[in-house]
Amino acid sequence: MSAKIHIVGTLQDAQLSLIHIPLEHYQTYLQALLRLILPPKPDGEDYEISSSWTNRYPFLNISVTPTECSLVCPKSLGKELFGQASATPANGAHAAIISSEDYVVMSVEGEGLEAGKRVLELTSPLALAGISIFFITTYFSDYVIVPAKSRGQVIRALEDRGFRFEKSAEAYVNPAARHDRNKSSTSSFGTLSPSTPPPATVDELQVRTFALLKRREIVPKVDADIRLVQCAGRRDNPNSFLADEMGLQNGLTKCLINQPRFLSLTLTEDEPASLLLDKRLITHFDANHVLLGNTEDFLVPIILDLEPLPLEATGIVCGLAGKLAGHNPEGNFQTAIEMSYLSTARTGTVIVEEKDLQHAMEALRVEEGDTD
Repeated sequence: MSAKIHIVGTLQDAQLSLIHIPLEHYQTYLQALLRLILPPKPDGEDYEISSSWTNRYPFLNISVTPTECSLVCPKSLGKELFGQASATPANGAHAAIISSEDYVVMSVEGEGLEAGKRVLELTSPLALAGISIFFITTYFSDYVIVPAKSRGQVIRALEDRGFRFEKSAEAYVNPAARHDRNKSSTSSFGTLSPSTPPPATVDELQVRTFALLKRREIVPKVDADIRLVQCAGRRDNPNSFLADEMGLQNGLTKCLINQPRFLSLTLTEDEPASLLLDKRLITHFDANHVLLGNTEDFLVPIILDLEPLPLEATGIVCGLAGKLAGHNPEGNFQTAIEMSYLSTARTGTVIVEEKDLQHAMEALRVEEGDTD
C-alpha cells in the first residue's frame, strides 16, 4: 500500500498549539492535564454506544519526559486550559509557554519502509525546504506537524519529491513509498524562516546538524533507569468496549497523578490511543485486556536537550535520522539502526532497541572534526 498523507481535522478545528511546561510546575497544571483525558461526555450520548473518548480530539499529544512536559493540542483548548488566566504558580510567574505559531498536523499511513528510513524520507524534503517540523510516530501512524502558514510550502516540497495530492481524499501519495507500522517518533520547536539558507542536499544537512549540535554543546544522554514500551489502547472486543475504555482512562489517570518519568500519549479522531511509556507504568493497567502490543519488548530513549538551539533551527530530525539510517556524507558504509523519534517542545528523543543502543550512541556522538 502506498504511503498517504492527509491533513487532520477540518479547517475550523485543525489549528494546533505547542505548549511547554517546566517539570517544576507540572503539579500546577495537573488538573488541566487530567481534563484532557477525562473529557465531559457530550449531551445525550450513551457511553456504551458512543464513540471512544479517545477520539474526541482531531489531534492531541501529551508527553512527559525527564526534561519537560509538552503538549500538542487544539488551539482553543490550549488557551482555555493553559492560558494566562488558567493557572499561575505561587511565585506569580506564568510557567506554561504556548507557541505564538499556529500548527497543522498531517497523518501518514501505509506500509513498507523501516521506521528510521521512513523518518528520513518524510522529513528530508521539508528540511531541505527550510521548514521546521514536529514528527510523531504512533503505534498506528506517523504525524508531521508544521506551521500553519507553511502549509502551501509543505505541499510544494512534497510534490517536488514525488508525492501526489489526491483531491478526493485530501491526501498526498508517494507511489514509490511503502510504510511499516511498528515504531514511534517527533521534531523540535521552531519557526518557519531559517536564519540561513536551507541546505542543498541531505549530506549537507547532516553535516550542518552535527556542527550545530557541537557548537551548542548538545550531547545525547541515556537514563539507565528508563526503558520504554510501545503500545496502544485495545479496542478489538465489542463485549468489553466500555470496560477497556475505563481501564485505559483509569491507568492514564494514575500515570499522570504520579508525574511519570516518561509517558507520551497520542489521541486522534479516528485511531485508538497510542502510548509510549516507561515500562514501570504498565502496572497501572490491566495490560492483557487494556493494552495492545508486546509489553515485553523494551526500547531505550536517547535524549538530546535542544533548548540551547535557536527557535528557527530546522532539519534536526532529518539529520539525526540520516545518521542512524546509515546515510554517511563521507560515503562510508554504516549499518542502519532501526529507530524512531519523539521530539517535544524543547527536547529531541531518539528511540532504539536495547541491542542497538551502543551502536546508536556511537553514530550520534559529535566527532571532534565536526565543524561548520
